[in-house]
Amino acid sequence: MAGKKLMYGNHAVVEGVIAAGCRFFAGYPITPQNEIPELMSIRMNEIGGVFVQTESEISAINMLFGAAAAGKRAMTSSSSPGISLMQEGISYIAGADMPVLVVNIVRGGPGLGNIAPAQSDYYQATRGGGHGDYFTITLAPHSAQDLYEFPKLAFELAEKYRNPALILADGLLGQMMEPVEFSFKPIDPKSLPEKEWALCGCKGRERRVVRSYDLKAGKLEVLNLRRAEKYAKIKSNEQRFKTKYCNDADLVIVAYGTCSRVADAAVKMARDKGFKVGLLRPITLWPFPMDVLGDMVKKVDNFLVVEMSNGQMIDDVKLATECRSRIYFHGRPGGGVPTPPEIYKRIEEVLGGAR
Repeated sequence: MAGKKLMYGNHAVVEGVIAAGCRFFAGYPITPQNEIPELMSIRMNEIGGVFVQTESEISAINMLFGAAAAGKRAMTSSSSPGISLMQEGISYIAGADMPVLVVNIVRGGPGLGNIAPAQSDYYQATRGGGHGDYFTITLAPHSAQDLYEFPKLAFELAEKYRNPALILADGLLGQMMEPVEFSFKPIDPKSLPEKEWALCGCKGRERRVVRSYDLKAGKLEVLNLRRAEKYAKIKSNEQRFKTKYCNDADLVIVAYGTCSRVADAAVKMARDKGFKVGLLRPITLWPFPMDVLGDMVKKVDNFLVVEMSNGQMIDDVKLATECRSRIYFHGRPGGGVPTPPEIYKRIEEVLGGAR
């Protein structure tokens, strides 16, 4: 596939995953991500891949464990309650140091919630989500183009660090249609290097073992300390973000996903009215772009966090800035989507009224 095509964000995920060399998908239907398994069932059949509609999300994540242990690029997708059911399996995968990709097209919550877009799974995505000391590398797309390109990056990071990766997108991004440019050459899975840990038959070499635990006294502590070193490397090397108009800003909006697009429009409104407002869009939610915020706080007095939640990312902004600046919040939980005028109104409140 080449060129550019108008497509749903969910369909862009499918094409991006396939172009990234993934040939194994296991999942279970749930709105608002159903277009992913629907199209995946067609596309995997066309290219000789494996598609499994499982009996539950629990089955799906454990099938990924097996496919990853065999050295294959494997992914699943779901939405908030389904991702919750996968958490034990994700913890096991993290405990086995296996690379997989999980895509969460977030809906309203908690509980069953609704099928409207939300960003209230931030804590779950950035704090591991399941039991034990682990993190998932978490990417936050803000367009259908990102949804096409991020699976490739997610697999690369997951394999580089032998760690689960997560793409966190709200339901609006999954359902909206935008032009998508097929911006990289599709990867032939046969061209990917063999993993030195993959279970692919041990004839002529030492056997390999993949497991998520070790019951020898003190062994698990050693493994977890080693993983802590890995997570420190990820934090140091993989912080990703985009900034706009931040060099002279009196206030910087911090927003990701759909909210970053809405905030971008509000920033333009504010700039037109004479307010010096900038935008920071985190691309990695974990590792969070702490360093750039730590630098900004030296000259920016005000930060406004905008989320489709009751305020979860605001904790990371406070940690990054060490509360040395004033931090404000504007949120729309449970399926509410902020608008540029209401964010602009909040900017006026923070910076002192219309000019």
